[in-house]
Amino acid sequence: MTTLINDDLVLLDANLGSDTTSVIRKLAELIAGTGRASGLEGLFADALAREQKTATGVPGGIAIPHCRSEAVLEPTLAMARLNPAVDFGAKDGPADIIFFIAAPAGADNEHLKLLSKLARSLIKKDFTAALRAASTPSEIVELVAAALADKPKPATEKTAAAAQTTAAAGAGETSPAPQEPAPRRKRIVAVTACPTGIAHTYMAADSLVAAAAEAGVDLQVETQGSGAVTPLDPAVIAAADAVIFAVDVDVRGKERFAGKPLVSSPVKRGIDEPTKMVQEAVAASENPNAHRVPHFGAEEAADQNAESSSESLGAKVKKVLLTGVSYMIPFVAGGGLLIALGFLLGGFQIPDFADKILTGNSLTNLPTDFPPQAWGPLGAYLGAVAFKIGSLSMAFLVPALAGYIAFGIADRPGIAPGFTAGSIAVFMGAGFLGGLVGGILAGLAAYWIGSWKVPRWLRGLMPVVIIPLLGSIIASGAMLLFLGAPIASLSDGLNNWLTGMTGTSAVVLGIILGLMMCFDLGGPVNKVAYAFAVAGLGAGSIANQAPWEIMATVMAAGMVPPLAMALATVLDKKRFSLAERENGKAAWLLGASFISEGAIPFAAADPLRVIPASMLGGAVTGALTMAFHVTSQAPHGGFFVFFAIGNLAMFAISIVVGTVVAALAVVALKRWAVRKPVDTLAATQLASQAA
Repeated sequence: MTTLINDDLVLLDANLGSDTTSVIRKLAELIAGTGRASGLEGLFADALAREQKTATGVPGGIAIPHCRSEAVLEPTLAMARLNPAVDFGAKDGPADIIFFIAAPAGADNEHLKLLSKLARSLIKKDFTAALRAASTPSEIVELVAAALADKPKPATEKTAAAAQTTAAAGAGETSPAPQEPAPRRKRIVAVTACPTGIAHTYMAADSLVAAAAEAGVDLQVETQGSGAVTPLDPAVIAAADAVIFAVDVDVRGKERFAGKPLVSSPVKRGIDEPTKMVQEAVAASENPNAHRVPHFGAEEAADQNAESSSESLGAKVKKVLLTGVSYMIPFVAGGGLLIALGFLLGGFQIPDFADKILTGNSLTNLPTDFPPQAWGPLGAYLGAVAFKIGSLSMAFLVPALAGYIAFGIADRPGIAPGFTAGSIAVFMGAGFLGGLVGGILAGLAAYWIGSWKVPRWLRGLMPVVIIPLLGSIIASGAMLLFLGAPIASLSDGLNNWLTGMTGTSAVVLGIILGLMMCFDLGGPVNKVAYAFAVAGLGAGSIANQAPWEIMATVMAAGMVPPLAMALATVLDKKRFSLAERENGKAAWLLGASFISEGAIPFAAADPLRVIPASMLGGAVTGALTMAFHVTSQAPHGGFFVFFAIGNLAMFAISIVVGTVVAALAVVALKRWAVRKPVDTLAATQLASQAA
């Protein structure tokens, strides 16, 4: 325990300068001088950057500058008792007790717990008084060791009630007279978090708990620090009257608190003004117009939290895959809309000329063979810019999918191996299916490597060097040597099968493409159909419009699911949650832009109803577009590339018909395809009769 600090890391009654920069630099020099940091400048820069985000002074003449840094070789405490004191931003004046907490970038949880425990001790007046009274560095080290060994006893409603009972007994109240029952204590939940997650997170938590106990309020805190997070019990959150967010970063799992009255502030206010924050939370709980935590699908989140302890393997796999999809969607949305804008401004031939136009980098230096455009040279140039940005954004789809699937399995150490495996999948032509497999492999490899027991000196290198290196070798090596080629062959086989049907029945092909586009909403089957259409687009011509018809069919069918879900939320609102109705508003634009992923939130919540209904609507749209020979010379953009659509009226009618069919189907399924409750008494009687 005491290896965190020793006599050489303590300065008593020292003059380290007149400002925070000089004090932090002197303490960084002290740490580097003892060999606990690889370099002074890196440690100093990281600590100063953290100080500039939020002042680290706290009430009582205390300051806790701290950071996580690649320069730190092992978790370290450096302490200085200043004379004169220096202003670190606390409201009650300058600080004379300074603890510099330096943690490696990959510090293990045990050391992070010790560092946070020290930070919590600094809000105790007897501990800080002892620090000021110490006469030697050895006494300081002993005080710190005792604080780290102490096990805090959190105040709970039960222990507070016991204390009240004891106090009453001590006052000689042997037979209290009957009286009105005491009003129910207010119940508040809180989340504290700071960028580093070492000091302020836990100090704010303890300050709020102490302030709540004095006010007769039951308060429970979730500390989202650097170590493992223990989430609040969903039942505790459900019973809470209000929520406090004392945070400098986003709250993880914010949807759990949806609808609760909210008091929110920087984490430092939870240390400086905990009593005021508790009072504000109590007042908010009694104010019907108080600001509340926005809804993010609170019902679904509550269900997930309640079932997390018994979550099945299938549910865990689904959650990991949806994590990858959720992070991938912004690339699709941004890239797809930019590509559509590129077609609108530069014409449907912009893919062939974008690089040439941008290479010239001049409005007056367009390629001589580039056809005149309605928007003129400026439109052509801006179209090339938009198309190029969009296509580069879309190129991240598979790596992002794989990277964040790995992130869902192994947290941040899995991101680099996942992105690498996804890039290998693209290189080998394995597409989205390869990205799914590569992401899972990378996540499992990173998780496994991260579970190794390694020497303390190696722990700091694990998340930044060892896991990315070995995880990439394992996952990407497997893709290159064994898995990539078979997966690419599978994708090619599906493409060849579709191509072989082109000459048989256009309507049947339209139905098949419509079903594929709506089967997994942007997943591997959807992308196989889309890749098939795009691959043949260049072979289309006035004499041979079949490839253009296939492209129009794929685009139209892919637009149906989000548009259908948007329409369904309007037709029968009560069948959808508030979060789904909000998603429905966005789905109008996503569907009109040919972004099938806009229906994923609905499919994730209710796949057995949403996906079949979407496939039915997509099949109808696919059949109609092929039957009426609708064409598209643009591979993306939806209604935004109307200028590249042949027989635009039937294109729109086909989409409208398919959308209505799918919307009515999903509403009907939600109304009537409902699992009936089991009559347990009848079931018991039947079982006994059978026996």
